[in-house]
Amino acid sequence: MKNYNYIFALSIIVTTLFSCGKNNDKADGYGNFEATEITISAENNGKLIQFNVDEGNQLKKDQFVGFIDTIQLTLKREQLVISKAVIESKSKGVLSQISVLNSRLKTAKINQNRIENLIKDNAGTQKQLDDVSGEIEVLKNQIRSVEIQNSPVVNELKNIDVQLKQIDDQIEKSKIINPVNGTVLTKYAEPNEITAFGKPLYKIADLSTMQLRVYISETQLANIKIGQKVTVKIDAGDEMKSFDGDVSWIAAEAEFTPKIIQTKEERVALVYAVKVDVKNDGSLKIGMPAEMWINSVSSSQ
Repeated sequence: MKNYNYIFALSIIVTTLFSCGKNNDKADGYGNFEATEITISAENNGKLIQFNVDEGNQLKKDQFVGFIDTIQLTLKREQLVISKAVIESKSKGVLSQISVLNSRLKTAKINQNRIENLIKDNAGTQKQLDDVSGEIEVLKNQIRSVEIQNSPVVNELKNIDVQLKQIDDQIEKSKIINPVNGTVLTKYAEPNEITAFGKPLYKIADLSTMQLRVYISETQLANIKIGQKVTVKIDAGDEMKSFDGDVSWIAAEAEFTPKIIQTKEERVALVYAVKVDVKNDGSLKIGMPAEMWINSVSSSQ
């Protein structure tokens, strides 16, 4: 009976010590999971003809997910193409006239060189050279005059080309192309709704790797560095589930302790934010609380 009482008393002491040790074993940092959220907005105005997006969808980068009505843009483009063809047909006569004048100018310059060589051999006269030089100047002036007359037509054609490029860009931006790999978090629009430039369509985030933002005290800075391996724990029923994490960012400046965060040293008013990258197995969610534990091996180095 005495041995039984001794063993019972000893078991109580061990349990008490274990419980006290467990209560003092606090994490090195507390925080919540977050991810980089991107809001995809419309880049054109019109009716949302097709929109294949639902919350929870896994979308790939450059995946086509819908398009905005482009009928009016297509009609405007056709109108510009017709206008360009009409202007080009009107300018063909002017362009052909310039071609003829350039051909005559080329012939006159050949004659000028020939007469200059004849003069060197005393077989030509200065009057012949003056006549051909005068002809060259006349032809140059005629070409400049025709080009000046044709410049409004040329500028108009350039203006139409710019408008065509703008229309093509608007038509291309009427396609809704998903920019990143990720999971659709929120859907803001439905097919057949009228949308406008800048109006949000859906929100997406890459949840394959989550970032745990935790806060540590200044005294803990010496035990942590970028690239360091740490352990992240979340609640999983009556136990804690562990993940491997990598420290990806440490704040350069301290900030006041957020009210919802518990710190290892509660007397410290200023803390440093730290981000830890954690591979998501599907159980991590945005806003989920977690703990960061600095691995003993890393902290001892």
